[in-house]
Amino acid sequence: MEGRRPHRARLRPALRLNHGTTGSTLSHLEGGLSGRSYPADGLIGLDPADERPLLARYDLARAAKTLNREPLAARTSGGLWRWHELLPVRRWESVVYLGEGATPLQAAPRLGRNVWVKRESLNPTGSFKARGMAVAVSRAAELGARHLVAPSAGNAGGALAAYAAAADVRATVVMPADAPEANVVEVLIAGAELLLLEGLISDCGRLARVIADELGAFDLSTLKEPYRAEGKKTMGFELVEQLGWRMPDAVVYPTGGGTGIVGMWKAFDELDALGLVGSTRPRMYCVQSEGCAPIVSAFQDGSRFAQPWPNAATRAAGIRVPSAVGDFLILDAVRRSGGAAVAVPEPAITEAQLRLAALGLGYASLETAAAVAGLEALVESRQIDRNDEVVLFDTGAGFKSAPPRPPRAQTIPNDEAFWRERVVPGLRRAR
Repeated sequence: MEGRRPHRARLRPALRLNHGTTGSTLSHLEGGLSGRSYPADGLIGLDPADERPLLARYDLARAAKTLNREPLAARTSGGLWRWHELLPVRRWESVVYLGEGATPLQAAPRLGRNVWVKRESLNPTGSFKARGMAVAVSRAAELGARHLVAPSAGNAGGALAAYAAAADVRATVVMPADAPEANVVEVLIAGAELLLLEGLISDCGRLARVIADELGAFDLSTLKEPYRAEGKKTMGFELVEQLGWRMPDAVVYPTGGGTGIVGMWKAFDELDALGLVGSTRPRMYCVQSEGCAPIVSAFQDGSRFAQPWPNAATRAAGIRVPSAVGDFLILDAVRRSGGAAVAVPEPAITEAQLRLAALGLGYASLETAAAVAGLEALVESRQIDRNDEVVLFDTGAGFKSAPPRPPRAQTIPNDEAFWRERVVPGLRRAR
């Protein structure tokens, strides 16, 4: 266990978007499996009826009065909070904004003819987890939570620590003992409590539940509360807007807990209800590692629910999730879209990470590399055509992953004669 840093005054974020109400049209919560309705203005985790995820529902007719293409085009700042009518936070004073959202959609012709990369690694905490935690922490604090807890493979913990510090609430993060060092430092530097547990993220989730039960902390585990998915759905809003209000043919997404898939599928339905898009949907493709592929296994078996994956193992910590409480929501989205779930071998993930940098796409995370390996497998198997327009998600920065093992560069002597005789000719031959 790592101790909490000595008390210090916490700083509220310098940037506040506005004052008064946000215009949120949040109306109620709905059981993702049970379909039951619940009030939205109290702290709540899973559906009391079946311990499955709750989904936020909105008054879409009211949202349509102010949320359309012209007003959105005029909202040139605010990141994901540009979509405030379809986010759950009621008052601007409750919003904790660090610059999350509005990430670029970058053409990547060296990956494929019509491939776009959604650069979520450029979020404030270096991963897409900033979106979910920005909304979930803001809403939990607005509803009175003063202590938040979450299990994490790494990036979600760092995001929780950052946004909890900005909201001036206590945070406890539970991570596997082998979590990447960058994530450990990120949690501690933000002043959160960190527990490093000998086990997988599923074990961390059990400890987080104990902490919530015994200490009254509010549990922000993936899809065990309604609002992280609301932050993640803004990825779907943005990519459609960035493509000129049309859907791509396919979305390729590295999948652990699956909040992004669930959120984006929800976003597409909401945009349709607002009249901003038609009924066409992209094919959704989940990518997992062969060392931890519960969603892939369930998809191949035709099952609606996934079985826990035994002895989960992959260097891509963000997709080392042996079981997901929202498994049926992920699988429903994939099947309804006409997509698929694919597992890739570990060596392919490492190789793709190294190749991405060589292709000019920077130091991407292992999870992003898994998505690239998955795209290549899907093209090879002809599930994705080479002419399809594809959006691939870069979910995190590479420096936050487990360190790669590239070939070590050879050292050279500090000798100008050597440079001229050996170094320059070698570089000339390599041109």
